[in-house]
Amino acid sequence: MIENPFYSPEFHGDYDLVGIGRLDLEEGGSIPDCQLAVATFGELNEARDNAILVTTWYSGTHQIFRDVYIGPDHALNPDRYFIVCVNQIGSGLSTSPHNADGPNADIAMSNFPQVRIGDDVVAQERLLREHFGIEKLQLVVGGSMGAQQTYEWAVRFPGKVLRAAPIAGTAQNTPHDFLFTKALNEAITSDPGFAEGEYKSNADVVAGLRRHAGIWAVMGFSTEFWKQEGWRALEFESKEAFMEGFLEPYFTAMDPNDLLCLAWKWQRGDVARHTGGDLAAALGRITAKTFVIPIDEDMFFPVRDCRAEQELVPDSELRITEDILGHLGLFGVAPTFMAQIDRHLGELLATEV
Repeated sequence: MIENPFYSPEFHGDYDLVGIGRLDLEEGGSIPDCQLAVATFGELNEARDNAILVTTWYSGTHQIFRDVYIGPDHALNPDRYFIVCVNQIGSGLSTSPHNADGPNADIAMSNFPQVRIGDDVVAQERLLREHFGIEKLQLVVGGSMGAQQTYEWAVRFPGKVLRAAPIAGTAQNTPHDFLFTKALNEAITSDPGFAEGEYKSNADVVAGLRRHAGIWAVMGFSTEFWKQEGWRALEFESKEAFMEGFLEPYFTAMDPNDLLCLAWKWQRGDVARHTGGDLAAALGRITAKTFVIPIDEDMFFPVRDCRAEQELVPDSELRITEDILGHLGLFGVAPTFMAQIDRHLGELLATEV
């Protein structure tokens, strides 16, 4: 275990750590004492049937949802719904390589086991059922890796999910996306300071994390973002200043092993493993009313990939969101982004199921 002040309420806001006990993992091994970092908004009603689950993405936590997506003026309205945001395993807030201690001390740092998207979903289902008494969800929603979890929920627990909204993500990761994520990983592990995962501080790996940020600049934002100098709207004077003042500080504060843990499961996200590799059969299990919501300029979850999957989901709709930021439009920087997301989610929540 190492200390990293970035992973604290100071940067991410309030949350509770809830233990769900031993979590046996799909790839073998286990997390002896799995702790999930959970933020809730609103009140659970007496019938316990007004719950929404929000799942988190790579490098992200509940903080972005609290600040951008959730509020009385949004579709994710805590005055109406009990919104549970669960930070995924490896996020740095829930049990992760850098913070494993106590009963988890033997799996700290480079010893952390391989975790799949399915392990997160099994852990979340246990949390909702045992800690909150929630058996059914009005909606599961998440972006990017959160979309992978949303699909996993809808396929694995169809009877528990009334509505699903995977945003900017796929049910089955593509070969291109696998290779992109491999480059992200190699930017980190090629830094001599990585020391095979046994560094003493994330600062030891700052060069690798900076290269990692540079790859995100190329793929996370669209070509149009750079051509139209979208960074000016964020009050930067040049693309170099944007890199140095926004992207690089964002990633260099994070823990390398945590990012690698997330990337491993991102690369292998695939609901078809439930049906012997048959994606159509897996997506055919979904009974939730589903809106698949890609971003039109997303360079690694393009609309065509999302559409191909959406067409395999019964009673589903494709809702394209426009944003020149591309994949990182998920941060809700463009003033037009949340208006579109709120419209889609509002219509989905208003649909009788």
